[in-house]
Order: sequence, then C-alpha cells, then structure tokens
Amino acid sequence: MASAKFVLTTAWSITFVSALVFSLLGVAGGQLMVGFYSSTCPNAEDIINSVVSEAVQRDPTIAAALLRLHYHDCFVRGCDGSVLIRKSLAEKESPNHAGLRGFQMIENAKTQLETECPGTVSCADIVALAARDSIILWLQSNGPSYQVPTGRRDGRISNVSDADNMPEVEDSIQQIKVKFFQKGLSEKDLVLLSAAHTIGTTACFFLQRRLYDFSPGSGSDPSINPEFLLELMAWCPKNGNVNVRLALDRESEFSFDDSILRNIRDGFGVIETDAKLYDDESTRTVVDSYVGFQSDVFKPYFQGDFTESIVKMGQIGVKTGSTGEIRWVCSQFN
Repeated sequence: MASAKFVLTTAWSITFVSALVFSLLGVAGGQLMVGFYSSTCPNAEDIINSVVSEAVQRDPTIAAALLRLHYHDCFVRGCDGSVLIRKSLAEKESPNHAGLRGFQMIENAKTQLETECPGTVSCADIVALAARDSIILWLQSNGPSYQVPTGRRDGRISNVSDADNMPEVEDSIQQIKVKFFQKGLSEKDLVLLSAAHTIGTTACFFLQRRLYDFSPGSGSDPSINPEFLLELMAWCPKNGNVNVRLALDRESEFSFDDSILRNIRDGFGVIETDAKLYDDESTRTVVDSYVGFQSDVFKPYFQGDFTESIVKMGQIGVKTGSTGEIRWVCSQFN
C-alpha cells in the first residue's frame, strides 16, 4: 500500500508540475511571434538560411548537430543561448554537452547580422532558426518546413552545473519522462523529439555499456534485435575505437521520416534512450500510432506533429521584452 501511495503521489506531482510548466510556457511563449524581425531586420531569416546552407554543403553532418544544439540549449536554462557561452565553468563544459557542434556557424550568422542590423537579432533566435533550416537543407532529408516564432533574448547566466539534469543515455524511461514533464513536454513530444534521430550519427562510445556491460559484469541489452546486435558489435567491437560513428536511423539516415520509429519498434534502435521508448506503455502507444498495425488507417502526420513539438520545445523558458540581452558576440556576455 505504501508503494502504491507513492506511485499515485508521484504521478499526481508529475501531472501538477506538467500543468504548471505548460501554464508558464503559455505566458512566455505568447510574447514570441512569427516575423518578429520583419521591420527591425527584415533579411534576418534569409541571412541565417544562407549561412546554414553553406555550412551544410561543406559538412552535411552539421544539420543534425544544429538540431542537437537547439535541444541542448533549450533543456538547461531555456532557449536563451546559454550553451553558446565560452568561459571557465560555463554550461558548454558539462559532460552532458559532450560532442556539441555548430558553434562557429552560429557565430558566423551573428557576425553577418551585426553588420546588417547591429544589436537586433538574438543568438537564441539564431539557434532556433538554424535548427529549422538545417533539416530542410540537409541532403535528401526532405525535412518539414515550419515557421519559428522569434523574439527570444539571450540569457546572462551560463554555469556548468546547470546541465546536470539533462536527459542522459542511461536514464530509465521514467527518469526521461519526468525530465520532459518538468519542461512542459508530454510523452508524445518525447517520442517526436527523439525521432529527430532520423538524421545524424552517434559514437561507439555511447554503445559500449549497451553492447558489452548491460547487466552488471557482462551481457548485451536483450531488447536489441539479435540480427542487429551482430551488426552493432561489428561496428563497435569491444575495446575498439570508441570514436567510430554510425547512423542513428538504420537504412534511412538520409531521409527525415518515421523510419526511426519503425526501427525502435522492431528492436533496431541504436541508443538506449531511443530503444526505451518501446519499453513504456505510454510512449509505446505513441510510437505505434505512427508505425503500428493501426497506423495505416488512423496514421497521424509525423512531420507535422514533429514541427509542433519542436516549436513547443523552442518556447521553453524564453526571455522576452526587457529580460536578458541581445549579445554582440554569441560566445560571450555583453
């Protein structure tokens, strides 16, 4: 009975926190608007798009990196560009931000914007717009286009400890859900934002435990399809090069589509956090709504739903009005 009471209390607490954060998001997000710079810097979005296009042509992998940068920025202090700051003990130095890229591209866009309209476009907005442009421009991805509400201002705080509560690859699905709920994001948002892994790669470093030490002392994650387990072990042998990279979306890494969810359903999810989406009833139901047996009849629109979730994520903890600042250089406070 005590255990059941704890579960019920925890569930009520999560629901309450989620509702409260949604309420706060509504207030903050309402101050953002599509076309915020239409009169103050009308070429802002075109400039950012041009910089992203050049970056993706030079290095196609930067597209997924810019999506990840947006996610990591929003999940710590809100979408305020705090992850961009370079100083001792800044947020960027957290192990939970390991491997983040795209900083120079953001800085390049900022430099051009400062020439066009000084002190006008925030670094936080550049990150959000660059993420949108990256999935449209990347190779054959056929990624969804969507409008990004802008008007974010940049934060004045960036501490390494603030990133301690980022979702981690070895978190349980319940821990991940709570971390998303605390940001006002639902199970559906969790599944859809995880599905951004339809493009991008990961390093063997993040697979070592799952392949060789899943149970204390030895063993592989039993949820991995046996055929796929052999593939992963060939890609990432024990005591091999942990920097070798492999696609997150098996056999569909060049298209922005729901194949990542099919792979998760069939035991072909590459990283633990993706695979765990099928271990939980609520997230499994969301996955199945896109790729399950009934999805052919009642199939929701994956790309459209993804854009709703990423726009929603882009409103977490935004600073608007007179809060924060508009940085002159994205990597340092004014």
